[in-house]
Parts: sequence; structure tokens; C-alpha cells
Amino acid sequence: TVIIKGYNDDELIDLIEYGKTVGGEVRFIEYMDVGGATDWSMNQVLSRAEMLEHIGRHYGEVTPIVENSVAPAERFRLPDGTSFGIIPSTTTPFCRSCDRSRLTADGMWYLCLYAKDGLDPTFVEDAPPRPHDATAHTTAFILADTIDQRRAGSLRARVGGRLHRAQVQLLHRVQ
Repeated sequence: TVIIKGYNDDELIDLIEYGKTVGGEVRFIEYMDVGGATDWSMNQVLSRAEMLEHIGRHYGEVTPIVENSVAPAERFRLPDGTSFGIIPSTTTPFCRSCDRSRLTADGMWYLCLYAKDGLDPTFVEDAPPRPHDATAHTTAFILADTIDQRRAGSLRARVGGRLHRAQVQLLHRVQ
């Protein structure tokens, strides 16, 4: 659940209680400026610290769960054993270790949650037609390769919002 100060920040406890009734672990996400798509303002961000303070006032001591994970959520445990997570994407960015991207309803693929420009995954420059059954494999490979490049600090495969031919040639060698 994305938490927005002054909008739904009074629902933290209700959401944790709902999670208990359905046996689910609730995740709270700090409101973030997703590619300039909203009228985002830092004044609307309920920080991780503020969430923990509010939850702690209601339940008592909130204990961090120490674990080795690549997930962006920091997990916590309440005195009754209930666990929940917070994704502090605004106050504690995790860009260096991020492997997230987003695919929008209009089919654009954004390699960063904060990106304003995306790629059109349906168009690959100079790519020969591929059999239908290879599409999932190809898409997964493009995603993995792009994430590796992003972690290395380079988007060399991106040319004018399209995937570069060198990346496509690498794809065909792998298939």
C-alpha cells in the first residue's frame, strides 16, 4: 500500500489488522515520484520513521527482522508476532541494488521506477521475426541483460528509446 500523508496515513493500523485476518504480510510504500506521473510532493511523504513511530504507539515495540534479502522491503515484527514491511524508496533510496522495472498499461517499459522515458519492448531495432514461443525467453533475457547494464551504470543498449541491434544479436546467439 502506498502511504500518502494526509490521504491514507490514518489507515496503517487498519491495514495491519486486515493483513492479520487474511494471513497476509502488509507492505507499506513511501509515496514516490514515479517518473513525474503524479503531482508528487515531499510534503506528502510519510517516512519510514514516521510509520514506525505511529505503529509503535499503537502496538508497542516494533522489532526489525534481520535477514539477508534482495527485496526492497525492510521487514518488522510486532509484539504479537505479526510481521509487516516498509519500502522506504523516498527517504532511503536503494538504487544501487535495485532490480525493479515497470511495465505500464500502454506497454512502455521503464527501467527505473523514477524514469520519465521508457522503452517500447514490442519494437527491437533491426530484429528479424522470432517464433512466438521464443518471445517469453527473449523478453526475460532482455530484462536480465538490461538490469545488469543498469547496475553497471550504463544504458548502452538504449538508443533513442529502442533496444540496440548489438543486444538483439546477443539474444540470437543465446537462443
